[in-house]
Amino acid sequence: MKPTLAALFASAALLSGKSYVLIVVDDLGYMDVGANNPDCFYETPNIDRLAKSGMRFTDGYAANPVCSPTRFGIQTGRYPTRKDATNYFSGRRGGCFAPAPLHDKLDHDEITIAEALKSKGYATFFAGKWHLGPTEEYWPTKHGYDVNAGGFNAGGPYGGKKYFSPYGNPRLSDGPDGEHLPDRLATETCKFMEAHQKEPFFAMLSFYSVHTPLIGRPDLVEKYRKKAEKINGQEFADEEQIFPNGQKRRVRILQKHAVYGAMVEAMDQAVGKVMKKIEDLGLQDEVVICFTSDNGGLSTSEGSPTSNLPLRGGKGWVYEGGIREPFIVRWPGLTEPGSVNPTPVMSTDFFTTFVKATGGEIKHTVDGVDLRPALEGGSLDRDALYWHYPHYSNQGGIPGGAIRMGDWKLFERYEDGRVHLYNLNEDIGEQNDLAEKHPEKVKALRAKLHAWYQETDAKFLQPKKGQKEQPWRP
Repeated sequence: MKPTLAALFASAALLSGKSYVLIVVDDLGYMDVGANNPDCFYETPNIDRLAKSGMRFTDGYAANPVCSPTRFGIQTGRYPTRKDATNYFSGRRGGCFAPAPLHDKLDHDEITIAEALKSKGYATFFAGKWHLGPTEEYWPTKHGYDVNAGGFNAGGPYGGKKYFSPYGNPRLSDGPDGEHLPDRLATETCKFMEAHQKEPFFAMLSFYSVHTPLIGRPDLVEKYRKKAEKINGQEFADEEQIFPNGQKRRVRILQKHAVYGAMVEAMDQAVGKVMKKIEDLGLQDEVVICFTSDNGGLSTSEGSPTSNLPLRGGKGWVYEGGIREPFIVRWPGLTEPGSVNPTPVMSTDFFTTFVKATGGEIKHTVDGVDLRPALEGGSLDRDALYWHYPHYSNQGGIPGGAIRMGDWKLFERYEDGRVHLYNLNEDIGEQNDLAEKHPEKVKALRAKLHAWYQETDAKFLQPKKGQKEQPWRP
């Protein structure tokens, strides 16, 4: 049985007085916003303005290279490995071996960020993609959210879930024909903030954008089509898939996809709508705004709409292209406008940060840390970040795990146990494997990664039925 929230979040201080808006974009790559990429093909003036008014983290990470596990980490502040929630719900694609067991629901014994803040007197709101449970019993209102606008078990808006009204969404009424989903989700968020402007609130705006299907507003598609016509260069290259058969996979290396550009800009306009409402309500000094994505940009499958270069890989890969995300925080009174911070941070940190900022004392196991010291320009009390993906991704990503400690990142393959070592400060593209040059570093990082596997009860690849060959075990 879940312990009482009052016991778990014993008050240590009065409410900070801040409200929180957490914006999560689906499949947005690190290089898809102008704040991170001055040469970005897509136009993101509102996200760029948010970065200029707050702190931009250059080394912000998702907890996993695909959606549901990262969303689990955001809601709970815990590594998804702790609950075997390590792939999108419910992805069980096999490869050379069978994937690890997958737990594909957010159990009610998990404490969510909404439940924690609700216990401190916050009004709570969720809009958009949820993807954390198979039935209504696991949807947002069952996990501490007072209002749910559009959140259920869907991945992208397919199978009757559309980017234009009528939406076919059981938790979002249809608007006028042609109404655009990103704008509608922003409108619902604005309505909630206005209704609760005189009390502390937590609003999570979780866009379905920019997930497939690739469908954009016609006016913006035409804008980016004309823009793309002026760009020349090779659009694709082959990336070794690194399976035993040496198979290669096409990866996009040039941003010029007109429909994707339209989707990114429409999402940015929706972000701007929320920012403007905060300003119109006179709450710009009272509302913390955080912005990130659930995994890296889609570059190796399903239309391969974006390029993450110089980052390697993309969604579904434990390389930097799959896990390094836009990560922006504007915290009035804490963040210096236009500041840039290289501290490695992760999406699991939002839970701990918000709860502790409201005077809560966390008495159960979480993995996120309080970001406020970093937001003030200091350091964080954490020595390493970890990833565990014991699955074959739809995007071609291989099963593997990783640890980042300082500038060093160790990547371990789960099919055969081979390891690769990269210095991200010198080689952000993970092209120069230093494992043979630094065996002691490999030994130390691998020991630390394996200790984390044990501590979190990590599960690994399984042999297929009747298969004699066995997958590697740590």
